[in-house]
Amino acid sequence: MHYGIEKFLHAFTSLADLGQEIADTRDRKEMVESALQVVLGTLAIRRGAVVEYVEEKGSVQFIAARGIGSDLPPEIPFTDTDVKDSCEIGAGGLSVSEPHSSNAAVRLAKRHPLLFENLGYDLFMPLIMRDKLLGILLLGPKMSEEPFSALDRDVICSMGRHIGVGIYNHRLIAEVEVRAEENQRLYDDLRATYQDTVRAFAAAIDFKDKYTRGHSERVGRYCEIIAREMGWNDEQVEGMIVAGYLHDIGKIVVDRDIINSPYKIDAKLLPELNRHTIAGYEILSLIKHPFADIPLMARHHHERVDGGGYPDGLTGDQIPMGAKILTVADSFDAMTTDRPYKRRRTMEEIIKDLGENAGKQFEPEVVVAFARALLKEITGEAQGKEILNTLSDDYVDIENIKPLLIELIRSIESNSYSAAANVT
Repeated sequence: MHYGIEKFLHAFTSLADLGQEIADTRDRKEMVESALQVVLGTLAIRRGAVVEYVEEKGSVQFIAARGIGSDLPPEIPFTDTDVKDSCEIGAGGLSVSEPHSSNAAVRLAKRHPLLFENLGYDLFMPLIMRDKLLGILLLGPKMSEEPFSALDRDVICSMGRHIGVGIYNHRLIAEVEVRAEENQRLYDDLRATYQDTVRAFAAAIDFKDKYTRGHSERVGRYCEIIAREMGWNDEQVEGMIVAGYLHDIGKIVVDRDIINSPYKIDAKLLPELNRHTIAGYEILSLIKHPFADIPLMARHHHERVDGGGYPDGLTGDQIPMGAKILTVADSFDAMTTDRPYKRRRTMEEIIKDLGENAGKQFEPEVVVAFARALLKEITGEAQGKEILNTLSDDYVDIENIKPLLIELIRSIESNSYSAAANVT
């Protein structure tokens, strides 16, 4: 049979459509069903099916079928010998109605009558990619009852290769997704281990100071709240949490008697206590962190934006923003915690202190973020009440501090502290 120009163009267009369908369809079964429909429609074939070879199970499974009813076996055993014979037949296919031309075909036909004759298939074409059997394309007779011509078979082979590529690519995608999931699980496990290790360090740091147990964890929590309110992304927020946990790690080199002194540290011993910032930096610099700025945050969390802090007397933008967040979180926890020589301050006093020291000790932007986060908890705008739940129930007079927070935010945003904030 000779192909006319219209039939040739139709076959060529169908191949293009099939390639596009395979490229666009993400679902493997949907892709194979659409591809089979294109094959049958192009050559006006009565019925057909695609079975996929599943090496792990040693079987072939119907994944698409048309014109042969729904009563199909879920899978058919397919041995290594069957695979070898299928590959020997190759992508050229085997016409069942013609005399078998190879021993491989004869053996397959005898072992698998279901795939060759029982369902009325005329053409058996292995789908092979990189010398591996992916599946089999089974085709019934043409509606015209005409035999398959050489050109028909060329078109079928081309379409079969498209289907084989589609199955192969979907397998690769599935493998990549599985590996990605495994890698994600490994990453999550490593991250959880890192976080657990950080928490253990924080507990060890706080254990040395009997008056401030839980301080590092609370500071980490406040750091998280402030960073989120400032619009930081998840990775940056996680880095701030870790910085909060580890900011006082340098205290492990400070004498326990100084840390646990029941009296306010005098000028003579103050340098010994203050050196924990540099010690913390030196300790954390030896560790390869996922978050590179953590050592600097530990070093500079006692700096002041007006230059009156330590250890380096940095001012304004010289201080990393993460350290500025730490300063507010650390100071807030200190002001809300009882010490032997100093009772915790009231929330009203703390809000006043934050306002008075915005632009001096504290970065105004960070104070506003903290005040906004607390105000959202009070008004119910926040999903949780992380700050309020950390404090005792009788500590916060919500109705009293709400207007104070509103005024604090208004004052800072109206540039009341702009001159102090620009100190260099």
